[in-house]
Amino acid sequence: MLSGFFRLVASRPEIARPLLDSRLIIRFTYSDPDVVIVVDCSGDSLDVRPGDTTTKAVVDMKMKAEIAHRFWFGKVNLMQALTRRQMIAKGPVPKILQLLPAIKPTYALYPEYLRDNGFEKYIIY
Repeated sequence: MLSGFFRLVASRPEIARPLLDSRLIIRFTYSDPDVVIVVDCSGDSLDVRPGDTTTKAVVDMKMKAEIAHRFWFGKVNLMQALTRRQMIAKGPVPKILQLLPAIKPTYALYPEYLRDNGFEKYIIY
């Protein structure tokens, strides 16, 4: 499910361009359920690779899937989540924080993605 969302994000130039400018390779590792997704921003287009555990990431983000789900709705403050260890970030945290304005449009995109793909029951109101 989330890899489809990341591919949708990659198709939106207003979101993808700042991510590509970062040149980061980000690995999201979620638990409960376990999911690994690499979002590679180091090329000419965003490359989303579900299940990629071998690529060397610049940033590793680890969290429970529920925290990620709430984050993509804009309901989790990244700084608070990092401080409370709800999210664990390895890599250049300042670069991660600089991406927040770029990903803000995803907060509206995520519920649309869920609705359009038959996951309405997961929408948080």
